[in-house]
Amino acid sequence: MTEALAPVDALPSDPGAGLVRPEISLPVRGGAYERADAESLERLGQVSSATACAKLHGLGIRHSFVEGPRPLSPGYRVVGSALTLQFMPQREDLAAGDEQEYVERHTALWHVLEAVQPGDVLVVQAYGSRFSGCVGDILARYFQRKGGAGMVVDGRIRDSGRIRDLGLPVWSTGVTPHYASQSELFPWAYDVPVAVGGVLCMPGDLVVADDDGPVIVPRAMADQVVASAQDHEEWEVFSRRRLDEGARLSDYYPLTPDTRGEFEAWRSAQGSAR
Repeated sequence: MTEALAPVDALPSDPGAGLVRPEISLPVRGGAYERADAESLERLGQVSSATACAKLHGLGIRHSFVEGPRPLSPGYRVVGSALTLQFMPQREDLAAGDEQEYVERHTALWHVLEAVQPGDVLVVQAYGSRFSGCVGDILARYFQRKGGAGMVVDGRIRDSGRIRDLGLPVWSTGVTPHYASQSELFPWAYDVPVAVGGVLCMPGDLVVADDDGPVIVPRAMADQVVASAQDHEEWEVFSRRRLDEGARLSDYYPLTPDTRGEFEAWRSAQGSAR
């Protein structure tokens, strides 16, 4: 014998009436961390994301490229300290976007913007979500006004036209009309480790991003990357010149012991001419 369904008027009128809400304080904020100094940022500013990625690989960091986010406009480039923001899946007893945009002003999304320091790059963990507009025009304007250098969002943004007009360098996986907590995610924490495009980013790590995409450079390894990259960038300039003059690719890319000596002589002559 089948059991009769309860009448409609016997069902709870509030679907959330049975929720037991844990005591948890949001947003979550991580501990204090150090940002890179201006001199370190300036030195790293001469390094492309491709070179940074290659040099990190040679130093033992196998995963530094943030897969997915692309520049909102071509030609963008940024180097800065990572200021991190973590989205998490919504759960109705803890955090949800049912109260529309107004609930967001009390979340990590608003709090992280008050933590911005000049030269920061906002790095956002959003699981590559196609539906969460993690940042829009107003927040991007505020971020830029406080000295923020750029954003790397492993998810979508909204108001893309207005953000493009700001000239703020932004990398994201695409655009959406949704606001941040309109779909399945909620701004949960900031100044915490985040996972973006398959890469771990710690607060204060360095971000190098250009047309090839974003690369995360561990803060403690920045000087090693710069030292190795400077030599690499210089011999690539030399090799391009030789190849344009008709030289064989195998002799100049990469350099052989013989052409390395030729490069060193060229570099010395370049230095003397300055």
